[in-house]
Parts: sequence; structure tokens; C-alpha cells
Amino acid sequence: MEKKVFLLDAFALVFRAYYALIRSPRLTSKGKNTNAQFGFTNALIDLINKQKPSHMAVCFDTAAPTERHTDFADYKANRQETPEDILEAVPDIKRIIQAFNIPIVALDGYEADDVIGTLSKQAEKAGYDVYMVTPDKDYGQLVSERIKIYKPAYGGNDAEVLGPAEVCAKWNIQDVSQVIDMLGMMGDAVDNIPGIPGVGEKTAAKFLQEYGSLENTLANADTIKGAMGEKVRKGKELAILSKKLATIITSVPVEFHEEDFKLKEWNKDELKNIFSELEFRTLGKRLLGEEFTPPPSSRSVVEKEMPQGVQTDLFGNIISSAPIP
Repeated sequence: MEKKVFLLDAFALVFRAYYALIRSPRLTSKGKNTNAQFGFTNALIDLINKQKPSHMAVCFDTAAPTERHTDFADYKANRQETPEDILEAVPDIKRIIQAFNIPIVALDGYEADDVIGTLSKQAEKAGYDVYMVTPDKDYGQLVSERIKIYKPAYGGNDAEVLGPAEVCAKWNIQDVSQVIDMLGMMGDAVDNIPGIPGVGEKTAAKFLQEYGSLENTLANADTIKGAMGEKVRKGKELAILSKKLATIITSVPVEFHEEDFKLKEWNKDELKNIFSELEFRTLGKRLLGEEFTPPPSSRSVVEKEMPQGVQTDLFGNIISSAPIP
């Protein structure tokens, strides 16, 4: 069997699933919003059916602070409160993952990025092809010939697989190790990483082409002329901090256990229970067959029935996507 492991960034996919259907929310007969549960489940099934991984795990953030919050009190402080519907969806999503007999990995003090980074490196050493399932560009720093980003289909666009060449082309850099140098200089608004004030993506890429790294750029700050040179000189401390904040940790105390991460038979009884509670009628019948008998409901929302083998994004739009070679 081909050794292929998919590691999912849970909350990145949960948020995508929820907002994909925000304009036409899925509600149960009791008024429960199931956007996140439905979208995440479809994305999970699509990965299993189309990409046929041999191993899989889903990685979650926890509520505990991390070293990044200690280093920089404003880390991710710009983010809005998580919608109540998403908070309520998380226990359902974890039950769904467990019913598929897929391990959930999370560790206080570390983000899902760090857990995935660590597991990716371990799986690579064990001879696996690794796919980090996330829309997050920061994961580019982890990419190698055997570790790739799998960016799920979204909004009618096909899924993307990003290896070293694709990551370097997207960032206009020479090596994936420079992703954190880029983020150290330009910052990351999503995570409230400051970078050097006044330095954007194009300028950061230009500095890396000339100096090779953030540290070498700062060492040559006195030779950078004009207002930009002044910005770099004033922003040295922020740049060093920002690079540290953007660096994904690959030494988290978690282990890639091949047998634990191997895909197994689903717990169909538990899936029946969950799909019945969430009123996933069409999805339940498609996955579980005639043995799935959902309870009657007055719900007005109708699930789209797609032809066998057709892939959709989280909106339910039909897209074309081939398995990874």
C-alpha cells in the first residue's frame, strides 16, 4: 500500500466550512446551524474517497496559551470572537472524526501548526508522503519533496497541491526556508504578527533576493538607502520577534504512530447516530446506504444529491479534481 498521510488543520477547515454557507445556513428542524459540521464532513469524505490516504489525523488548537502569546501579548489579538455556532459545532465535529476512527491530536501550549509540523517531519522520516491539509500559507516553510500543502477546493476553485517549486513561486523566493524571513519582514495580518512597519511583500522579497535572509538584511541595514533603510533599522527588534512568531515548531512532544494513524473501518452505528441528530439525510444515505433511516423532519433545507463520483467544494458547487498522482 502507498504510504500517504494526510494531516488536517481542523479549525482552518471548520471556519472555511462555516463561512462557505453563511449566506444560506443549514438549519435543523430545531434551528441548529450545521454549516461547519456539514462542510467539514464533506471535506473529510472527499479526501478519503479521492486521495485515498493510508493514514490520517486531525489536529486541533486548544484554548491554552502558547509561547507565542507569552512572547507577544498581541499575538492573534486582532481576531474576532469565534461565532457561537462554530463553538457549538466543535464537539459534533470531534464525534464525527472519532466515528470515522481517525485520531485527533492536540496539545496544550502548542498550535495545530506546530503539531502538524512535528508529525510531518516524523512521517517524512518514516518514509511517508505527507499532505498538510490547510489553506494557511505559513505552512510553506515546512514543505519538502515529500511534505506538501494540500489546499482544499473552495469557492468553485480546484484543490491545489503545493510543493517546494509552487511555494517559492508564490512567495517569489529561492528556498522554502525563506518563508519565515518573508513573514518576519512583512508580518502577517491574520495572526497580528507585526513585521517591519512599512515593509510589504514585494520589498521583503527584494531584500531576500539581495541579502538571502532576514538576519543578513538587518546586518546590512546601514547600507539600505533612504526612508526604507530607516524603517529597517528601526524595525530590527520587531523583525526578529516576528520571525520567531511565524516559525512553526517541529519538536512538539507528540509521536507519529503508524498503526494509530492508519485508516480503519468506520463506526457506522455512531455515524448513524450523529447524522440522525444533525439531520444529514442525503449524506447519511450516501455513506451508509439503506441501513440509514433518518427521523422525519419539517426542515426546509434540502441537501443536494450529487451523482456518484462528483466532487464538490464546501459550497456544494461541482468542481473537477483529480487524485494526487
